[in-house]
Parts: sequence; C-alpha cells; structure tokens
Amino acid sequence: MGGVSKAVKLLSFISFLCLPGLALAAPFVAIGDGETFTYKVGFGIFGHAGDIVIAGQNDATAGHDYIRITASTATRGFVRGFYPFDDKAEALIDRPTGRLISVKETGNEPKRAVNNEFLIDYVKRFGTFTDHVRTSRSVEIPLLDGSDPIDLISALVQTRDWNLKIGEKREVVVQFGRDFYPLSIYAEGYEEVRTPMGKYKTLVLVPRMEKNPKGIFKRGGEIKVWIAQDGSRLPVKMQLKLGFGTAALSLSSYKAPAK
Repeated sequence: MGGVSKAVKLLSFISFLCLPGLALAAPFVAIGDGETFTYKVGFGIFGHAGDIVIAGQNDATAGHDYIRITASTATRGFVRGFYPFDDKAEALIDRPTGRLISVKETGNEPKRAVNNEFLIDYVKRFGTFTDHVRTSRSVEIPLLDGSDPIDLISALVQTRDWNLKIGEKREVVVQFGRDFYPLSIYAEGYEEVRTPMGKYKTLVLVPRMEKNPKGIFKRGGEIKVWIAQDGSRLPVKMQLKLGFGTAALSLSSYKAPAK
C-alpha cells in the first residue's frame, strides 16, 4: 500500500514540474485557453488508482496577457479508501514571453496539508519558495544563467513544435520545489501505444539528468512521455518508473482549446 501512496504523489510530480528552458524567451503556445487533458492513473494491480486533469485558462490579471495552467490530482475508488489524496498545482505564465510568473500548490494528504508557492523575480534573478505549512523549508534560490522558467507538462506538450528526430535532444532546466534540475529531453524512438482514447503511433521522449543526478533521478527513476504522431501531437501517455514499481498516466479524454 505504501508503494501506491508514493506512486500517486510522484505522478503528481510528473504532471507538474517547472521547466526553465535554456532558449530565448518565446510566446507560450504549449496549452491553449480551455484546452484540457484528463489522464487515468494506473499503478501495479490498480488499473485506475486516480486521475490527473491538466487545463489552461486565459487570465488578464492587471491587464497582462497571462495563461493559468492547473494540474489537479486525486485518488479514486479502492485506493482512495485507504489513501485519500487531493492536490492542485497552478502555474501563471506570461503568454507573450513564455515566462513563468508563479507556481502554487495546495492539497491534503492523510498525514499533512500542502500549501506552498514559488515566485520568480526576473530583475533580481532569483526565485522565492515559501512553504506555508513547514515554514523552515522556505528558501530563496538564484535562477540559472539564461533560464526562463516554464512548467514541465507545458514544455512536454510544446515538444509538438520542437520537431525532434530520433537521437536528438533538447536541454532544459527543471525547477521543482526548492531546487533546479538540469535535464536533457531525448527523442528515443517510435512506439505504438493504446489508451482509453484509442491506438496511437507515438514518439517516445525521455528526460534525463546526466550531471550530478538528484531526486528520483539519483535513485534510478525514469520518466517517459509518448507524443502522438497523428497531427494532434497529444501527449497520450506518461510513465514513472521507480524501484518499487511503475506508474502510468493514459490520456482518457481531451478537450481542444477555444478558438
């Protein structure tokens, strides 16, 4: 049972890391207004342990052209009976520049509440992580040179525009919680996968931390993402492999962005 709880929490990690890309600032096009991805979470014998919903919504706060990306994770069914888990992560992104403005996470686990935020100051070049529950974990960290943050799920969706070929890679830097993770996203090959929405030919992307690995990468963990090659370029499957098992997200429903 402990493995399931760890898997659900780490699947929420897959669905909402923060990625500063090393490229120059560019308009944000990864997820559109009203676009919604719903994933079925499976782990081991639990074919449907929970759901993750990722959605975009325009936000014109203070006259800015922002988009708000949310990732909501919840256990369901039998798993929820012994591990009720609800988590919501929310990123605010400046659409013209693609810059991440802030990330907030709230939720409830059986043992503790979650309430933290990460704010970015591009003038002073540092991020401030504030944990409102475990205040001793709050910290300021400098941004890496040349990095403009964006969340991982948005970046992985935006790979639709990267046109990566097998063997090619793209360098990115991940901000997660209180730290930064420089990653290389590799295009490994083509695979056919089946999801609740049907069968797809896909390009397999694998993020790796090649220098001084930490977190799940230090413990031998692996993340994979399958991008449909049918013109939609939807991220139809994600997978997290850890020492105690493999958890997977399969796209179960999709809503196109508003025109």
